[in-house]
Amino acid sequence: MPSLSIHSKLPLVGTTIFTRMSVLAAEHNAINLGQGFPDFMMNAGLIGLVNDAMKKGNNQYVHMNGLALLRERLAEKIENLYAATVHPDTEITITPGGTYAIYTALTTILQPGDEVIVFEPAYDSYIPNILINGGVPVLIPLSYPSYSINWQLVKKSITPKTKMIMLNSPHNPTGMVLSSDDIEQLRSIVRDTGIFILSDEVYEHLIFDDLPHESMLRYPDLRERSFVCFSFGKTYHCTGWKLGYCVAPDALMKEFRKVHQFNCFSCNSPVQFALANFIQQKEQYLHLGAAVQQKRDFFQLLMQQTKFKALPSHGSYFQLYSYAGISEETEMELAIRLTKEYKVATIPVSVFYSKEKDDKVLRFCFVKKEATLEEAVNRLIKFS
Repeated sequence: MPSLSIHSKLPLVGTTIFTRMSVLAAEHNAINLGQGFPDFMMNAGLIGLVNDAMKKGNNQYVHMNGLALLRERLAEKIENLYAATVHPDTEITITPGGTYAIYTALTTILQPGDEVIVFEPAYDSYIPNILINGGVPVLIPLSYPSYSINWQLVKKSITPKTKMIMLNSPHNPTGMVLSSDDIEQLRSIVRDTGIFILSDEVYEHLIFDDLPHESMLRYPDLRERSFVCFSFGKTYHCTGWKLGYCVAPDALMKEFRKVHQFNCFSCNSPVQFALANFIQQKEQYLHLGAAVQQKRDFFQLLMQQTKFKALPSHGSYFQLYSYAGISEETEMELAIRLTKEYKVATIPVSVFYSKEKDDKVLRFCFVKKEATLEEAVNRLIKFS
């Protein structure tokens, strides 16, 4: 009998860096500032609402597209935030997390050979999601150390095969946010083209320094060609719930749902009932950016005692810190040594690039208890 073999669709892909560093952190009893999750309790009221929903019997399938009441209230929220009228029945789909929404949008659009513009450093799911769908990633580096977009390079990278531009703001891993100038440049590039936009906006409320969130939903000409992906986990500090949603025009959403229905017939029901209620407490998300900025500022102040140098972060869970001039170790080497010897886990930014890149920068997650951040910095002070 011949032996079984698999022709891998992702031959160059292994276990994600987040899993590897979290395992290493646990092995060495290190403080985990690598993976992006809070170490503090989420809102007790939301937990209570989930419990109530379960006790009331809301434990069976809801509609494939998501609980109707939740979609209605999301449409109201979008109207209030972005002055965009979104139809809850035809333009919003609840998904098991933001990453799933991104994968489904790519699967909906891409045909073999289609090119997708991706800005690096990029969240680690983007390129594998493109490749597994037969697409071709066209990689454009963000300009270090500001991590701004070189729009002239984007224009030069557009070809007849360009199918989509992927955006992420606030940006993981850098904390960069799109500006109004970025939006105007984007509008100019895609005008009168058949190019789609996939906008990863899972950190929409975690934005700092009084900057606006430049959502694709604000701009009708961009919205008409966009899949916009969001996450409840990032908004309500419940990343393990893996619940998000995608917003897209009717014609795009029809195709999105064709793919979605055979991968996830229905998402977690009691959580949807709870969120439909909780989302009416607007202060929970309207004040989130200021609350998380306090953590960023607190961590920045503490880190001044170390040899690491902060790079600007205007959003997300993360801030990058440079160790250039302090050590010649690669980012991966230093991240491993910090975990083993100093008991603090970080993420090397080089892993967010597809080709070798080493700017001597590490990513830190600061959405932690103050005591956690204080102890981590006390350990990092000893680094030399």
